[in-house]
Amino acid sequence: MKWTAANENRILPRDAGAGPLDVVIGVMAFLAALALGASLIADRAAQSWQSGLSGRLTVQIVPPAHGDPQAQLSREVDAALGVLDSTGGIVQAAPLSEKETLDLVSPWLGKDALVSELPLPRLIDATVEPGATIDIAALARRLKSVAPDSVLDDHRHWIARLKNLTDTVVWSAYVILALIAVATAAAVAFATRAGLEAHHDIVAILHQMGAHSGFIARAFERHYFAAALVASAVGAIAASVLFLLAGGLAFVGVEPVHFLPPLSLKAEELPWLLVIPLGSGLIALATARLSVLAALRRIY
Repeated sequence: MKWTAANENRILPRDAGAGPLDVVIGVMAFLAALALGASLIADRAAQSWQSGLSGRLTVQIVPPAHGDPQAQLSREVDAALGVLDSTGGIVQAAPLSEKETLDLVSPWLGKDALVSELPLPRLIDATVEPGATIDIAALARRLKSVAPDSVLDDHRHWIARLKNLTDTVVWSAYVILALIAVATAAAVAFATRAGLEAHHDIVAILHQMGAHSGFIARAFERHYFAAALVASAVGAIAASVLFLLAGGLAFVGVEPVHFLPPLSLKAEELPWLLVIPLGSGLIALATARLSVLAALRRIY
């Protein structure tokens, strides 16, 4: 008798108790899609933050504790602007208005009237010419000489911290994906062994009729590949819907946290979640094949 792919697909009926395995794979695919989506969001946020901070300098002038604070602040701002304008490599320097400064601190301090009465520092935003090299230490000394209450920040410290934070989130997501892959393989291996025992009579008859181990293994691997592909696709779709709903929270009155990235995925990022069902299906296929071949070697 010639064994064909059509024969392989018919020899294994779907077990009545296969539902729990589908649920487990679907839940793990949902969690895997959340982890993958979180890594994409973190990477996008880090790139946005770095692009916003790189190539810029900020001069902060703290209100002096003596004399006339406002007059002293104005003099130091003008002096600092003069130094920045005369520094090679800086193409533009401009002080932030009082409203812009309040907008920066409002996410942390609120927007009530008392905030405007706080002694907030004056900020100067400077843009560095692309590719220009500036001696930050020398520039800080020049600023201190004309504006004693000034502090120069080139954002390198914050950029490094953001990169470390992003790397931690991304690698944590990868570790979670690896653990979910191991759990998926273990669940499929257990289900394969149980299916092999449940269909022992069918497997024995096939073997006696001359079916090779590879033919029997292909029947199991296709069976579990299809089941895992469908279940994990449902889980990935559920995660995609959750990300889309997170992007619409502002429309129902939930205000976003200003210093956190949006929790939604962009349309061009959603196709990355297709990796989850494809990966789950391939893991199920490989695990089922290896489990069946190992079991058949022990039996026959």
